[in-house]
Amino acid sequence: MKTKKNWFVTILLMVETLLIFFPLFLTITVALKTPKEMAGSLLSLPKEWRFQNFLDAIELTNFFQALSNSFIVTFFVVVLTVLTNSLVSYAIARNMHKRFFRGLFYYFVSAMFVPFPIIMLPLVRQTALLGMDNLVGLIFLYIVFQLSFNVFIYVGYIKSIPVALEEAAVMDGANSWRIFWKVIFPLLTPMNATVAILTTLYAWNDFMLPLVILTDSENATLPLVQYIFQTEFSTNYNLAFASYLLALLPMVIVYLIAQRWIISNVTRGEVK
Repeated sequence: MKTKKNWFVTILLMVETLLIFFPLFLTITVALKTPKEMAGSLLSLPKEWRFQNFLDAIELTNFFQALSNSFIVTFFVVVLTVLTNSLVSYAIARNMHKRFFRGLFYYFVSAMFVPFPIIMLPLVRQTALLGMDNLVGLIFLYIVFQLSFNVFIYVGYIKSIPVALEEAAVMDGANSWRIFWKVIFPLLTPMNATVAILTTLYAWNDFMLPLVILTDSENATLPLVQYIFQTEFSTNYNLAFASYLLALLPMVIVYLIAQRWIISNVTRGEVK
């Protein structure tokens, strides 16, 4: 019985692997083919490895400008999210016995169930009126939108940290501000890493928010540039797929390096 179960799991993993790598294989082969080779079989390997497709895609999409925009947005979103969300979560976690903070926690968590399309049009209107239809406004909105989920996982983790550590720091004369940065924040390293990784993937790959918020094409992020490029060169699959791979590569590298943090820590607060 155990042998049959192992065989079933092995076959299932092989099928899932095939479903994941087959589209990637097609993307790579199409990106390296010439337009003439597209008339043949999609499964065939390129007869001529045309790396010029990537150079053309970089030039036509203004790739490095979009890459710079995405990097700036992602960097500031990650740093400010970790610093502010952890601080808010600490205040809530240590005051859950008070009605105000308990209500604040449930208020933040309830925001997880509000679909983005419901607030999309009012959000576009408000950002335009406030002059926040730029990268600064985009950074601010990403931080706010991640707050509900991050508070949820941070609070669960902070509850697992013994209060005795803070009481000892109080005995040594530390105030609340120093207790958080010197005692609590270093202990949040696993959860900070998890939040940073998930926030990076979210801010880098998001398409909808830049689409409805940004008004200047010079501020376009990589996902938005790919969309604009596709509408202009929808029939040139070689250049389009080359541009997709260029946009995909940075996050693939990040995920391969940091996947163990995501798997081991994303639910650590709840387990404890």
